[in-house]
Amino acid sequence: MDYAARLQRLQASLASHKLGCLLITHLPNVHYLCGFAGSAAVLMVTAHGCILFTDGRYRAQAAQETKGIRIVIARKPPLVAAGEWLATRRGVSSRSATSGSLTSVGIEPESLTAGARDRLSTLLKGKARLRSAPALVEHARMVKDAAEIHCIRQAVTLGASLFNIAREKIRPGVTEIEVAGAMEYEARRAGAEGMSFPTIIASGFRSALVHGRASRAGIPASGFVVCDFGVILAGYCSDRTRTVHVGQPYKAAQHLYQSVLEAQQTAIGAVRPGVTAAEVDGAARRVLRKRKLAQYFTHSTGHGLGLEIHEPPRLAVGQTQKLEPGMVITIEPGVYIPGQWGVRIEDVVLVTSSGCEVLTPADKELVVI
Repeated sequence: MDYAARLQRLQASLASHKLGCLLITHLPNVHYLCGFAGSAAVLMVTAHGCILFTDGRYRAQAAQETKGIRIVIARKPPLVAAGEWLATRRGVSSRSATSGSLTSVGIEPESLTAGARDRLSTLLKGKARLRSAPALVEHARMVKDAAEIHCIRQAVTLGASLFNIAREKIRPGVTEIEVAGAMEYEARRAGAEGMSFPTIIASGFRSALVHGRASRAGIPASGFVVCDFGVILAGYCSDRTRTVHVGQPYKAAQHLYQSVLEAQQTAIGAVRPGVTAAEVDGAARRVLRKRKLAQYFTHSTGHGLGLEIHEPPRLAVGQTQKLEPGMVITIEPGVYIPGQWGVRIEDVVLVTSSGCEVLTPADKELVVI
């Protein structure tokens, strides 16, 4: 990963936003900018340099994972250490915020609690002014570079292989937890750093739960089983959903599955540069509206993914973000009829210069167990 180039682009943007520095407190953003993957860190970015504040647990890790930035090992929480460092800089309070100096300190408001912001403000009182910065790093992260796309491809390939385990384990009477456990064990054996999220195995009437995490419920003798799973590999996430049916499906079940599949394929067909996120979402909803199932589609059509399982852009009604080459998104329409059943089908899709590429293996015909 070219961390230096990422930092340089961010540093170059500070002046245009009238920021003397930017405190990066969202840990995935810290990782994106400098490579550090510890659980306690603040990255201070100025036009002239960067400082990583962390604690003694990460002395060796910080040295190994970062390059070209100053590391401060603090005995206090990283945010406090960063605030005290700013407050004690000679001449900070006399500089003009409009010149892009340290007086104007940008923060990531979504990643700071009210208490943390108050404490930082107290430390900087009379020394610097806090400002909520725009989502500069999140915006940059939406478009993946070649190295990131390579990592996501590998994660998608590994994650997709777990569906074979699900197909082997799903049988009447086997608990959802047993199926999820077998998949997660195989993921670790294959080299995954972890799961992107708690594995979803939702069977029978529980398939109507959008996020029906694996439970102690046994797989019923007949009905849908929604399998939603993903792995983390080299720091990057994958995400895949397949829905199988135990026992021979009735025509109503077949109709439901085929409707969701058509909605998903139509949405994928709408993905290309310049199209808004809302337009892709609308393509899926139009299909389900024709099938009189739109009221049962209760979430967005997809989301970006990368270092986090949910990243911008969000593919939903009203979202004006235009798709760009290099964005990696999920396409995952679903239908959930409470107390009866649910179906979701999900793939990871790369936006290309001419359209899109589906990174997930394309086997989507209804599997009957």
